[in-house]
Amino acid sequence: MKKRLIFLLLPLTVVCCLTNKQKEKNCTRYVNPFIGTAYTGHTFPGATYPFGFMQPGPQTGRYDWQYCSGYYYSDSIMQGFSQNRLNGTGCPDLGDILLMPFSGTPLDGFKSSFSKKTEKASPGYYAVSLADNSVSVELTCTPHVAIHRYKFEKDGAGLYIDFQNGITGSKDEQHTSVLDAKINFVDNMTITGELKIKRWVERQLFFVIKFDKAITDKKIIPGDKGDKAPQYVLSYSLGKSDELNVKIAFSTVSVDGAMLNMAKEADNWDFAKAKSDAEVNWEKYLSRITIEGSDDEKTSFYTSMYHMMIQPNNIADVDGQYRGVDNQVRKSPFGAYYSTLSLWDTFRAAHPLYTIITPEYVGDMVNSMLMHSKTQGFLPIWALWGKENYCMIGNHAVPVIVDACMKDFKGIDQEKAFQQIKNSLTKNHYNSEWDIYNKYGYFPFDLIKVESVSKALEFSFDDYCAAQLAKKLNKMEDYKFFIDRSNCYKNLFDPQTKLMRGKDSNGNWRTPFDKLALSHASSIGGDYTEGNAWQYTWQVQHDVNGLVELMGGKEAFATKLDSLFSIESKAEGKGFTSDVTGLIGQYAHGNEPCHHVAYFYSQIGKNWRTEELVRQIFDNFYLPRPDGLCGNDDCGQMSAWYIFSSMGFYPANPVSGEYVIGAPQIPKATIHLHDGKIFTITANNLSKQNKYVQSVKLNNKEITDSKITHSQISQGGTLVFEMSEKAKK
Repeated sequence: MKKRLIFLLLPLTVVCCLTNKQKEKNCTRYVNPFIGTAYTGHTFPGATYPFGFMQPGPQTGRYDWQYCSGYYYSDSIMQGFSQNRLNGTGCPDLGDILLMPFSGTPLDGFKSSFSKKTEKASPGYYAVSLADNSVSVELTCTPHVAIHRYKFEKDGAGLYIDFQNGITGSKDEQHTSVLDAKINFVDNMTITGELKIKRWVERQLFFVIKFDKAITDKKIIPGDKGDKAPQYVLSYSLGKSDELNVKIAFSTVSVDGAMLNMAKEADNWDFAKAKSDAEVNWEKYLSRITIEGSDDEKTSFYTSMYHMMIQPNNIADVDGQYRGVDNQVRKSPFGAYYSTLSLWDTFRAAHPLYTIITPEYVGDMVNSMLMHSKTQGFLPIWALWGKENYCMIGNHAVPVIVDACMKDFKGIDQEKAFQQIKNSLTKNHYNSEWDIYNKYGYFPFDLIKVESVSKALEFSFDDYCAAQLAKKLNKMEDYKFFIDRSNCYKNLFDPQTKLMRGKDSNGNWRTPFDKLALSHASSIGGDYTEGNAWQYTWQVQHDVNGLVELMGGKEAFATKLDSLFSIESKAEGKGFTSDVTGLIGQYAHGNEPCHHVAYFYSQIGKNWRTEELVRQIFDNFYLPRPDGLCGNDDCGQMSAWYIFSSMGFYPANPVSGEYVIGAPQIPKATIHLHDGKIFTITANNLSKQNKYVQSVKLNNKEITDSKITHSQISQGGTLVFEMSEKAKK
């Protein structure tokens, strides 16, 4: 595991002047957007709006894995400010249209050094002073519009604009990713245009850029080989202490769509109002859970909530038009279309958490997936800007949709939803070879060369989910098919090693079998997805009792689990394995397939081990500093694990409607439910020493089965933990 850089000085979030009473209610002041911007977190400190389309922010790098979000905390050179970002992903994209202001004579390449002391970030806001370029920069945004404000410190104001810019995987890709560009200077205060871009996905970007001061001169700069989009230097008749304001609106549909977005959301030049509106909206959502605890605990908690609600992103224009997976323009019947769906990650805890704290978005998110599926022929796997990138494995829109249907969210046609689920799980498409799977009951590694074991395990869970909705809709033939196929994970359980192991088309186990070797199957081949046999054996979220039986009973199961958390590996990873981080033995908290595993102990009556491990994970892998995350935040999934676990429960099986009891890490949390009800969680006597749960009571009635239900939370009430320094065995 790569050694972390330790950052002791944290940048401070911007805090408005508040009365003491207001401060007590203010959650945004605890958000630190710099958390996760070092090590492998891949977060960014730019301006954002809840579930919005734009994320203007600083760019300190644009290719290489550490720059998936375009920013790395330890950098001291600023390249400029691009208009959108991915949050915590393991692949790069976006970073469209880079702006870099300067006054006086710019350095070669227009880059500038900057001091960390001048960097400030808070929800909806980012600011920095550029030492070499002699400019102070502030950024904010509305859902569809990025807003920049520059204050020049010298005469000779200018602005460098790079339309070729993007966050890519390599330098070569940087110069070939723009396929076509059309740039139009409408007048001396307006630029419009269209970019056709191919990085992680191929997409069309339409934009309008408006300035509040007239351009006095423009100069085009020759690009590098392969560049299709131009770079410009714009000049302004501005002097020392003068300001330039810039607005940039995006659309997937048309320049007219971008114009409309700007007209509806930012029809003036009131930067302070836009910043305030963003803060108010962030406060609205962050305050849906209010907690007690130390400042560090509040910082980690509310930053996690913030990261979780940066996406999915509504990519529809303000009139509801969007560009779909087939590149055709359509109009959403509910006015929104959500994309940036990292479903292999977020189905586990982020989407279940949305059903509690932002239920008004759940139906629209699900219907966006169904609209995507109707056009594509199967549900989204990893959708970005309405397009499919096929990243990762499984069809994990299935559990998200089933969870919403089982909880009876309004506005979802459950019959149509089931049909799209059935299509996705029965009709062959990329990485879903159902004919082979149905024939063998697993993916033979001689026929499916990549991720054969991991795919089968992930699909077993999807099948279980489909079965639950089929049963709810009284489709018993479909129920039987899917529930039977959900047991296919058993076909890959090797009774000798008690691990999930690859098998060929003749039924022979993979030999030799290296149980510890890490591999990144998509880059090097192998049976597992970003992991090894030890980590993937536990990917049976839906049938704990079945896995216990395979292991030989609860004691054997517990012994095997103990080994997972204790066996150290010196095996050299093959391919790209930087995602396998946050290690406790073989357990890898930095990669999502392990996220439910600590909660297995509670499910077999050994709650104290869950309680110990949750505390260990908190202490080691969630720290309020730039390198404080042990892995990619993955569009909020790492953060969602933290939020659930800090309150004392977790959706180990995210479609069961149940949450497994763990151990709270904060003294009190109050969930303000959408209908006005309140659910309060209290941990009496919680301390560093008192990490063990002695009893749990729901509405004064003791819980003995280590679970609570979504329905119980939705009804409001109280959940009270009594904590102690002694484990209750």
